[in-house]
Amino acid sequence: MARIYAHKKGKSGSTKPFRTGSPSWVRYGPEEIVQLVLKLSKEGNSPAKIGLILRDSYGIPSVRLATGKKIEKILEENGVRFEIPHDLFSLLRRSVELREHLQENPKDLHSKRGLQQIEMKILRLMKYYKREGRLPQDWKYSPSRARVIVSGGK
Repeated sequence: MARIYAHKKGKSGSTKPFRTGSPSWVRYGPEEIVQLVLKLSKEGNSPAKIGLILRDSYGIPSVRLATGKKIEKILEENGVRFEIPHDLFSLLRRSVELREHLQENPKDLHSKRGLQQIEMKILRLMKYYKREGRLPQDWKYSPSRARVIVSGGK
C-alpha cells in the first residue's frame, strides 16, 4: 500500500508471529487480565498505554490472544466508555502542541506543513467516526475546541 503523502510504497514494517492462542508461559488467566485492564483504566491510562504496561510489567504479550477480546472491547463491556476515540484524541493533542510550537516559531514551514497533514487526518477520522456512529453528527473540529478537549483529558 502506498503512503499517504510520500507517494512511495515504502518498506513494510515488522509483523507479529502468527499465533492462535496465548503462549504457555503467561502466568495470568483471562479473568485476571480483564481485572488488570480495568484497574489500569481506572488509573487513567489509554488502551494503548494499558497494552504497553501489560506487556512490559506483567509479561502479557497480547491481551487479544489471552482473552479473545481487544482492550477497547473489554473496557466497553465493563462500562468504560470514551467520549472521543483514542486515535482521534492523540491527533488532537498533536495538533494543539504543534499550534503552540508555531506561535513561538512562526517561520517553521516544515511544522506548518505537518500541522496541515495532521488536521487532514483529523478530518478523515472524524468523517469515519461520524459514519460509524462513534461521534455525534454535529461534532466539528476547531483548534479552540481541540485545546479544550485536550486540556480536559490530561
